Amino acid sequence: MTEPLLPAAQTPHELDFISHSPAQTERIGARLGHLLRAGDVVLLSGPLGAGKTHLIKGIARGLGYDGPVTSPTFVLINEYRADAAHGRLPIYHVDLYRVSGVTELATIGLDELWLADGVCLIEWPERAAAALPPDHVHITLSYVSETKRRLRLAPHGARYRELLAMFKEATFG
Repeated sequence: MTEPLLPAAQTPHELDFISHSPAQTERIGARLGHLLRAGDVVLLSGPLGAGKTHLIKGIARGLGYDGPVTSPTFVLINEYRADAAHGRLPIYHVDLYRVSGVTELATIGLDELWLADGVCLIEWPERAAAALPPDHVHITLSYVSETKRRLRLAPHGARYRELLAMFKEATFG
């Protein structure tokens, strides 16, 4: 990365830092994506335009997907495929912005996605908080300035504490 990231963990397991551009947010996502494996669930929260989809583009790139990545606001779920080096793992990109509640979630089969053999990336998870798995990594993006974003990564469960420790080592040394 050309610009330094500024780590400032809030707890021994959380990671909090600044991205200085959309391109840097994508590079951060790529580093995280490279570490993900089948069954992983990543929740992404933040206001419109905070960079959730940029981060997901990077995660998909880190898993070897090189096609277009767009937010599935109206279709709810996009599926991409990792490359052969990542076992052609399915990448499920979910956008719950337009979901009105848990009842509607039952009709889209959201729970089947994180029980499947892929990686599940969920934007606007607060729309389905009661229905989400307890083990996941939750990434919150917030505005700092026009181009800067704060990213806070909070692990929930042993797998995700391990994941963030690997991410921290790979990213910050």
